[in-house]
Parts: sequence; C-alpha cells; structure tokens
Amino acid sequence: MNKHDSDSEDAQSFHSFHNEEDTGTEANITSPPPIKSTTTAPSVPTSNTEAGDIAEPPDPEPSQPSTKPARFPPEEESALLSESNSQKATANTLFGKGSYQNAIQTYDRALASCPSYLDYELAVLRSNIAACHLKLSEWKEAIASADKGLECLERLEPLPTVRKERREGGGATGGAGDAEAEGDGQVQEVDEEQEAQLEALQQSGQTLLSVRKLQSKLLTRRAKARTESGGWSALQGAQDDYAVLLHPSMAGFMTNSDRSAAARAAAVLKPKLDAARDGEMAEMMGKLKGLGNSILKPFGLSTENFQFVKDEKSGGYSMNFNQGGEGR
Repeated sequence: MNKHDSDSEDAQSFHSFHNEEDTGTEANITSPPPIKSTTTAPSVPTSNTEAGDIAEPPDPEPSQPSTKPARFPPEEESALLSESNSQKATANTLFGKGSYQNAIQTYDRALASCPSYLDYELAVLRSNIAACHLKLSEWKEAIASADKGLECLERLEPLPTVRKERREGGGATGGAGDAEAEGDGQVQEVDEEQEAQLEALQQSGQTLLSVRKLQSKLLTRRAKARTESGGWSALQGAQDDYAVLLHPSMAGFMTNSDRSAAARAAAVLKPKLDAARDGEMAEMMGKLKGLGNSILKPFGLSTENFQFVKDEKSGGYSMNFNQGGEGR
C-alpha cells in the first residue's frame, strides 16, 4: 500500500493559539498632589519631572512572538496521532477495495485528528488523498492535495531550485543540463531559516531519505494530474515537476525505474506542451486580430497590413507593416 496524502480544512483546527500579553503602560499619569509613602523614600524631582507628576518606569519592551508552533503535551499528542493513524489504516483498507470516495472522507478525519505541526504525517495523508483523486480522475483536486503535501514537506527539507534554460524549439527538458541548484558549490553558512528546517526535520523523527521519497511521490502524482488536466499552464507545471524529479540532486532518492519512468513521461509530455502552447497562442492571436480589425476598419486598414514574424531562436515576434495588405 503506497503512502498518500490530503487537503482537509479540519486539519487547520489544530493550529496553535498564542496568548497576547498586555504590555501597554502610560509614561506619565496626571494625579492629585502626591501622598507621601511610608514605605519608600520620596522621589526627588528632576528637571524632566514637574510637580504633581509621578515618575513611572519606562514601558517594557514588547515580547517577540514565537515563530515555533505550540505543541501538545506528549500524552495528548500521542493520543491524537494514534487516532489519526487508526483512521488512516481504515482509509487504506477502503482504498485497497476501490472505495475511493469513502477513503477520502476517512483520510479527512485522519487529518482532523493529526496535530498541525506534524508535517510529515500530514503530507502522507495528503499524498494518499491525491492518489484517491487520481483514481477518480479528479485532476484539480489531486493537484490541490499534492500542493498541500509538498508545502508541508517544504518546512522540513526544501526541494532543489531548478533553473530552466529555454532553447530553440522548446523549454526545459528536465535533464541534468537543464537544471541547476542555487549556489556556486562553495561552503555556505547555515542561516536561521535553514537552522529551523534542520530542527524541524530532527523533531519529525524522519530522515532526509524518507522526506525526499515522499516528495518524489507527491511530485509524480501532481505531474500526472497536471498532464491529464491539459492546457498550456497545467502542462507547463507538469514539465516543471518532472524537471525537479530529474534534477541530479534527487537521483539518490529515487529508484532507477522511477527516474526512467519520469524521463519517459517528460519526453511524452513535450509535444503535448508545444501543441497546447501553439493552440492557445493561435486562439489568442485570433481574438486580438478580430479586435484589431474592428478598431482599424474606420481608417481603411486591417490586421492584414501588419505581419507578425516569429523569431525561431528567441520565440519572440517582430511586426512588419505591409502597405498593400488586404482589407484596404
């Protein structure tokens, strides 16, 4: 049984709550003539304190809110996680029987029981839900669920940043030559964000291997859903997902068969992406042409007087004016 994932609004019910502190105090308080204290020595007026005023201590510095989510006590966390795992096991059984809609509902209940700071466990549930939506051909829902699962794991270990090089006749292929990670190979200091991610990964009890494997599974499911969804934007997103999967830094976390499958899917995707892009561009140009003709007609012109020539190297267009064009 593969691990999977989900997006339930109920999971947000376990977000932490922080008590707000009342730190406001006034610097000076106007009052009746002072009454001499029998327990403290009378204050001596200074040049900055007028008679009848009480010298107050300076306002305390406002406390900085904690960036770490509040965690449940160990016993309560264990009970909640146990309930979540029980619901997940039931949902896994339903998935195995092909009852995908019921499985989604049960995974949602598992999400509701899972503490909101257990990012890995939440990502597994969201991955499972994405798998259910794929079985039901619910592409948008599968994409949304995979998005949330990847977002959870990003707090534990960010995916490699991919730079896609645009070449003649197409975009990035997802190969090693088309993707580069950030950085120049030099040893860099660990910043606060990276330190927080390392701490979160340690607290999760997971390893980099387990996180990367789950990320690969989520990327694969999202890429499949985007491919099936169709359209230029969705297909471009699928190509981006395959580019990350085929990034050299991901090689050690995927089997050879998984990488080969991703490479084949990326190769099949490319002509679909090109066709979708050309089709949507042609549709857009057709609409612009109709609008342009309606504007130019009073001047005895039409869009036929303007020729757009595509530069095959850059993919851009240049415009030429043709005085003898049709429509005059």
